[in-house]
Amino acid sequence: MNARDRLIVGLDVPSVREAEAVIRDLEGTVSFYKIGYQLAFAGGLDLARELASGGTKVFLDMKLLDIDNTVAKGVENIVRMGVSMLTLHAYPKAMRAAVGAAKGSGLCLLAVTVLTSMDEQDVIDAGYEYDPRTLVLRRAEQAQQAGMGGIVCSASEAAAVRRIVGADMAVVTPGIRPAGAEHGDQKRVMTPRDAIHAGASHLVVARPIVGAVDRKAAALAILDEMEKA
Repeated sequence: MNARDRLIVGLDVPSVREAEAVIRDLEGTVSFYKIGYQLAFAGGLDLARELASGGTKVFLDMKLLDIDNTVAKGVENIVRMGVSMLTLHAYPKAMRAAVGAAKGSGLCLLAVTVLTSMDEQDVIDAGYEYDPRTLVLRRAEQAQQAGMGGIVCSASEAAAVRRIVGADMAVVTPGIRPAGAEHGDQKRVMTPRDAIHAGASHLVVARPIVGAVDRKAAALAILDEMEKA
């Protein structure tokens, strides 16, 4: 894959109209977009179908978690949407149900390990006995055993995750910030260059591109950094 196939721009905007403006600004530069909760509940699922039907890759960031049957039925419908990637929380039963439902399709199922907005105290407050890194690696092992297509983790854990999952699984890293960029609510961040060196297959970037005065220039700068890495 070249850098253009590996950069996923997060359409973290409040409306489809604003998302379409971002896509227009990035036309010819970006070919992969993430749609999460904010946009999904404002018409973003229809936009996902439209983009996918036109050949644009879509990462549907729904972080599914429910009883096995509900997860499976949801995944079956998402397969029909034609999107490229879908996230689930990395709970073993949910992952196994999703893998069964997506079997034979081109949908890459991604296991969300620990959110990049969480640090060690946040993980403790959530009731886990592990520090973030240990929890990420444990969930990466479980995702591989379940047959998932990839892992979502902080780039700071990407190298260790890559050693566990090998070369074939995707390692998708949000929380990417170019040098000097504001971290916002992200706590475990890394530059595009360092994330690629750490073994990430895909980088998710939202605010540094979507919030830029010149979105295309911001995307091109990140793509250039990725190519050089």
